Amino acid sequence: MSVPRFCFTFLLLLLSTGAAPAGQLPKDITDKLDATVALAYEAAATKLPCKVSPTGKAHMLDWKDVDKCMSQAVLRVDWQELSRRLNDLRPPNVSGGDFIAAVENSLSKQALPFDKVFRVKNAQALLPLTNSILKYLPPNSLMDQPVFDRKSKKPIGTFAGVFFYEREGGAVTGNTYRLALFQYVDPQGKMQSPADKLLLDSFGIPWAKVMSQPGFRFTTEKLLDGIRR
Repeated sequence: MSVPRFCFTFLLLLLSTGAAPAGQLPKDITDKLDATVALAYEAAATKLPCKVSPTGKAHMLDWKDVDKCMSQAVLRVDWQELSRRLNDLRPPNVSGGDFIAAVENSLSKQALPFDKVFRVKNAQALLPLTNSILKYLPPNSLMDQPVFDRKSKKPIGTFAGVFFYEREGGAVTGNTYRLALFQYVDPQGKMQSPADKLLLDSFGIPWAKVMSQPGFRFTTEKLLDGIRR
């Protein structure tokens, strides 16, 4: 079947201008988006890696120092300015949802590896699976790694991903909090999750096995208002 002349002409025009279909970002926009996100990571990393030492017989890295390091890195980013710059890059034919997905992809692929965030000298140390570690964990990181229980100092299974838990709290109606939790596959092959929602240093993964894996990924939590409006 022959292609109508006007369709063929439009296709040539589309290819010659480098335009992208609705919902997709042209490469030049993606490159600019990646460069903008990279600046945010550079700002966060100005005082990284943080020196973190293990405590106790389980050699678990101090969860307070781990969480403090990550929270301070987040505070070094000018989120309002980053939101403005990203919003300026959004093409008019791309929806807010599609653009958020593109930003998420850029944030994930530029995530900092754990050894660029934490300086750890003890090869036997365990990285604590705190709620903050899990909140900023890139997709697919830590998968299938052994998870150790701090009290027994024995593995309880293998890491199988992150999920989020929300519940209402406080005296104000509608006030909710959101915690990042993890699930694991136990020795019997069953999917499990910790009973205690506040993780702190209850569980950990051997630092030597994951130190080079992507470990610190910004979320779009502080960007959504600026991008969606």
